[in-house]
Amino acid sequence: MRKSIAMLSTLALSATTLVGCGEAQTIKVGLFGALTGEYALYGVATQQGVELAFEEINAAGGVLDGQLLELVALDTLGSGEQAATVYPQLRDQHEVVAILGGVFSGETLAVKSMMVEDGMPVLSPTATHPDVTVDAPSIFRAAYTDAFQGATAADFIFEELDVTKAAVLFNQDDAYSTGLKDAFVAQFELIGGTVEIGAFSGTDSDFSAQLASLSATGVGAFFVPGYVAEVGPILVQAKTAGITVPFVGADGWDGIETDYADAAEGHFFLNHYSKTDTAEVVVDFVAAFTERFDEAPNALAALGYDAGYAIAAAIEEAGSLDKADIVEALSNLNLTNIVTGSLAFDDEGDPVKAITVIQVVEGEHVVHSKIGG
Repeated sequence: MRKSIAMLSTLALSATTLVGCGEAQTIKVGLFGALTGEYALYGVATQQGVELAFEEINAAGGVLDGQLLELVALDTLGSGEQAATVYPQLRDQHEVVAILGGVFSGETLAVKSMMVEDGMPVLSPTATHPDVTVDAPSIFRAAYTDAFQGATAADFIFEELDVTKAAVLFNQDDAYSTGLKDAFVAQFELIGGTVEIGAFSGTDSDFSAQLASLSATGVGAFFVPGYVAEVGPILVQAKTAGITVPFVGADGWDGIETDYADAAEGHFFLNHYSKTDTAEVVVDFVAAFTERFDEAPNALAALGYDAGYAIAAAIEEAGSLDKADIVEALSNLNLTNIVTGSLAFDDEGDPVKAITVIQVVEGEHVVHSKIGG
């Protein structure tokens, strides 16, 4: 049976004061992801969310009788090859007791076998590919899976947008985009819809041919699973081409309004939370993050923040830094009233939670609906 673990802020407030008059001992937790380069938006946001959580936890007394949490974040540029270099550094040189990452599915999958062999406690805030947690008893995730998200996008387009013929335009070089495409197509066809499929590569910048070809088939909506760096230009080119049907995306669209508000106007994407949610825990998080980093937090920052509290709660519950004990504590975790709703894991290490559908309206996020959970 699962044990109910209170939010670590409550645990930390009752922790003892820092050790003696000297320096407190530190517990190192690793994170790897794209911290520079084209996809740094995602890695940096996740890192900042974890950093804010650790700062709050340390200010409240730390874990395990006053030990402080230290985040060691290393850059992969979002590359699986770089992850294969970075993970051993975190394990051997920095001697981390757990890993929060990778940020992307591809880089996480690239080192999955190593992490499993090591029995490393892993809680990825944001990796969503279904294979990340399969046959991996020490790996968990805070984000819902691509399968759940892709199927939900199909239901949304079919049922709420009343579209029976849809297009999918996906990045064939990216595990995240491909996984979402597969789940969407399977669900959309299962519920009676028809799908037209187009693909692009990670090096493409001109999507006009694919957009024209798909639009010519008479589709009523586009599903474009990808990240802002590629989705932004797709939306710009679609608008230029006069394509007016709705575009729907996934959590990789978070932040699309920063540089592409005009092109994204009226379109939808699925996400883990909305920064405009009025729940007290969300309002407090948004205020604290904005004060600390001088910008509003995206969903990856929220997931990083929740994952930071979750790994700290697992360490506290384990009562030790033994990897097996931390893994066991993670498997029994049950956090409620956190920024992205709640966090407990099924037998695969995956969470089941509600998905927020956001529409971009005048450059702002508007919650359209919440599905599942």
